[in-house]
Amino acid sequence: MPFLKGHGTENDFVIIPDHDGRLDLTAGDVARLCDRRAGVGADGVLRAVRAAVHPEAAQEADGAQWFMDYRNADGSVAEMCGNGLRVFARYLRHAGLVRGPEVTVVTRAGLRRARFDERDPERGPVTVTMGAAHLPDGAAASVTVAVGARDWPAHHVDMGNPHAVAFVDDLAHAGPLREAPVVRPAAAYPQGTNVEFVVDRGERHVALRVHERGSGETRSCGTGACAVMVAAARRDGRDPAVDGRPVTYAVDVPGGRLEITEAVDGTVSMTGPAVIVAEGTLAPGLLTSED
Repeated sequence: MPFLKGHGTENDFVIIPDHDGRLDLTAGDVARLCDRRAGVGADGVLRAVRAAVHPEAAQEADGAQWFMDYRNADGSVAEMCGNGLRVFARYLRHAGLVRGPEVTVVTRAGLRRARFDERDPERGPVTVTMGAAHLPDGAAASVTVAVGARDWPAHHVDMGNPHAVAFVDDLAHAGPLREAPVVRPAAAYPQGTNVEFVVDRGERHVALRVHERGSGETRSCGTGACAVMVAAARRDGRDPAVDGRPVTYAVDVPGGRLEITEAVDGTVSMTGPAVIVAEGTLAPGLLTSED
């Protein structure tokens, strides 16, 4: 079975071309693929399937040809992945499956558009639309993140997948992040959540560390960077819907830098690198259907 390996700001993925939707990819299969010692190694898996043949995407097939079936490293299903979306778009262009300046992709969070760089569409940065952020009101907005004896108030932000954004004095305060931080109340995130720890670097410039639900600490999280940008903008008194003008923040992640913009209509877009680093063939027996 062929595969590719790619990354976006060092958030890395195994890409599985399964255009006709014939592969029954189990949670165990995904975990083996993502194992960094016994598998290919990745933060997640991107399965490329034609939307028309996948039951979760067929209803959107009129709007997009391809479905991004994204799985976390532990095999759990995820709604969206921003870095993964850029890498997925790069794969489609690399494989000659799309042409032109942009492509629309079906995700579990809805339709998302990717636009290639005008100057260098094959290797330049990719900009993806991430939809609008949702910030719950009232009690649902009051969450706390804790690591060891430290705890911080956090912003509840939904980017199609859930985030708890905590502003801290030092990124080291997040600790080793080998285990998921404690988020209270647990009822605020019934399916778990990604947790971002954020510090300021300058005017409209922040840096983060992230513990991704199902993957642990990763070098980057695209939806997390978007959630952080929106939380930082609101903290700083900026709201494009109110101000009548878009706002852009630079968001540094351990694997590089992303540029996040929130438009007047609430749409959030993210620009960053998307790189295919390898292609190969999986050894027979790596994927099984036993689990």
